[in-house]
Amino acid sequence: MNDYLLSFILGIIEGLTEFLPVSSTAHLRISELLLGISLQDGYWKMFSIVIQLGAILCLPIIFRSRIAEFLSTFPKGVRGDRTILTHPLTLTFLAFACTSVLALLSLKIIGKHLESLMVMGISFIVGGIVMWLVDDRYGRQPSGDVESITFGQAIWIGICQTLAPIFPGTSRSMATIAAGELAGLSRTTSLEFSFLLSIPTMAAASAFDLLRTLHPSHSAEPTPPVHIDGHGWVLLGIGFIVSFFVAWGVVAWFLNWVRTRGFAPFAIYRIVLGIVVLVWAMR
Repeated sequence: MNDYLLSFILGIIEGLTEFLPVSSTAHLRISELLLGISLQDGYWKMFSIVIQLGAILCLPIIFRSRIAEFLSTFPKGVRGDRTILTHPLTLTFLAFACTSVLALLSLKIIGKHLESLMVMGISFIVGGIVMWLVDDRYGRQPSGDVESITFGQAIWIGICQTLAPIFPGTSRSMATIAAGELAGLSRTTSLEFSFLLSIPTMAAASAFDLLRTLHPSHSAEPTPPVHIDGHGWVLLGIGFIVSFFVAWGVVAWFLNWVRTRGFAPFAIYRIVLGIVVLVWAMR
């Protein structure tokens, strides 16, 4: 397949799946296999990281007014009842710190499972079942906002988010949304906090992965350095731009969807896809 078409397709897949509770990492890995791309190819590994940054970039733009509001009301909050320890910005970075520490401690496990179809398939199914049960039981809790999140809830969500890199197919957004609902947050509050938390989390994770790819000496498992020519930069640009605009549309649609509907369709999709992936892996 033409490289330009490949970069366009992968950009669409990344943009569609980055913020939905279906796991963009697993979708990219599976798509690359189906499209004949080697999962060991250094360039395409780097490509996946770069287009992920494209998708992430849409969030601070979409939530710019919300972020500006948090910054202007720090540390007392919009209602004046927050402190420096309980302000949404503090809690976002607290959850991010919990995820970062646990992820760094689990690097060997993360590297081992990253390309396992069997792990992806099981994670799809288990995550789908958990999401379905949690949303059915706790998804109708009273509406709130991120101003009401507590110190303990932020820590809990940050810890649960670590499941995503350890078990590809789990989905970072699935883990944070389900964790938020279990902790007593409404669907919309869980989703908004998931989006806010993904900005530092995914930016840091992508930068870390990019550093290890471009400078293998920083990696525990050294690989040949990646050299990018003009053609390679064009492909990166296409994937980055496509993932940015597709993700922008998905986030806007997803916010409206969650306000009136639950996560059951995504849970069903995960379970069905997980079964397909497991059958494929066993064959």
